[in-house]
This record gives sequence, structure tokens and C-alpha cells, in this order.
Amino acid sequence: MTDPRLKTDLWATALLRRWNGHPDVVATLVRRGDNDAGTVLLKVARLDGTATVFSQTMTAAGARAWMRGTGAAPVADADAEAYIQRQRKRDPDLWVIEIEDRRGQFETDEPVI
Repeated sequence: MTDPRLKTDLWATALLRRWNGHPDVVATLVRRGDNDAGTVLLKVARLDGTATVFSQTMTAAGARAWMRGTGAAPVADADAEAYIQRQRKRDPDLWVIEIEDRRGQFETDEPVI
């Protein structure tokens, strides 16, 4: 039997609430996907014209994790948006959350693999 999984809408709401309580970070829901099991993209905008997009994935053990969809280094904001648009075309249930973080304080709770 598998462990119960937290629904995406509850997880996203908690992330938004947590990071919007931080004085130097603004978190915005850009696109709502499937409430129960939609995959999430996190766009971390550095507000200097660059961003990193994290794509939700699972570890071999079934735990939530992230991978850097746009590569190890931040990319131009336009390139990050193009990546998001390509993913939206493939997955109509996709969630997109944008984190504006000039100081680079945002960290995911789950590992980045």
C-alpha cells in the first residue's frame, strides 16, 4: 500500500502562504492545474532579468523532489517563460508558481536532484 499523497492544491496553498509571509519574497500562483494531482513548475525570478525553473518530479522511493528544468545556472527570463510554455502545451493539468526573490533566499523543502 502506498502512503497517502497530499493534494496539489493544498500543497500549493501552503507554499504560497509560507513564502508570502517572508519579507523579501513574493509568491504568485500563475496557473492553477489539476487540484488533486497536477504537476508543479516553480519559476524563481531573481528580478535581474534571470530565472530558474524547477520541475516537480519524484524520487525512486516515491517522495516529492525537484529538478532544474532550465539547467544549473539561471537563464534569461524569456528562456524560462519559453520553457514554461512548452511544458504547458504538454501537460494541461500543470500548475505554475512564480517566486520573486531578489536576494536568493527561496529554497525548496524537497531535495533538488
